[in-house]
Amino acid sequence: MDARRHLVVLGASSGFGAATARAFAREGWGVFGVHLDRRQAQPGVDALLAELRAEGVPATFVNGNAADDDFRAGAVAALRDHLGPEGRVDAMLHSLAFGTLRPLFADGPTIERRHLDMTLDVMANSLVYWAQDLVRSGLLGRGGRIWAMTSAGSSAAWSSYGAVSAAKCALEAHIRQIAVELAPHGITANAILAGVTMTAALEKIPGSARIAELALARNPHGRLTQPEDVANCLLALAGPGTAWLTGNVLRVDGGETIAG
Repeated sequence: MDARRHLVVLGASSGFGAATARAFAREGWGVFGVHLDRRQAQPGVDALLAELRAEGVPATFVNGNAADDDFRAGAVAALRDHLGPEGRVDAMLHSLAFGTLRPLFADGPTIERRHLDMTLDVMANSLVYWAQDLVRSGLLGRGGRIWAMTSAGSSAAWSSYGAVSAAKCALEAHIRQIAVELAPHGITANAILAGVTMTAALEKIPGSARIAELALARNPHGRLTQPEDVANCLLALAGPGTAWLTGNVLRVDGGETIAG
């Protein structure tokens, strides 16, 4: 039986997901990644996979819509093949950043029902469905860790961010419920609230440059949060000493929020 620990990353090809995959692979973890990228992005995905495998660990990525039920069923089957007959998942990171950035009220295009439904489904509800499948299949069990990336926008009103803000609020609520219901199974769940980080997802938000400017001025470390800062904290959270740490929104921001 392969005693190696294994990580599932939803949103593995860039940002927090890619940084976490790299950090865990360096520590000997196998990585199973889910991503949604067009063909032109495939060279970058292939390069990341090669980087992970160069660490001497098994690494497999599947490309598709993580919020689609049929795709998820196929991905879980592929995950079983990746792990082998007796393998198991030790941690899952939900880092899906795909939603509609439109205002609720404007002279131009505004949020419609389909946008809200899609954003909530991808960025919040998919966490529940993946956790359910991994637990029901026996892949994620005692000692398992579930993490989900939330945002300071969950408690703020940013330009055109309303649908994503609602999704992040729902994501945090799901984490609390998962933490309580899976506590008897020895599985923890926590939301990770990173400081402002220059990822592709942030750059799509109108006014992102100003958001980053204000965060940089406020952060006592004199720099913005990097994806690697979050990845390194997740490595620490994967240890056995965090079994009693569950149901939280954990700030990984270098003191950005409290600096005022």
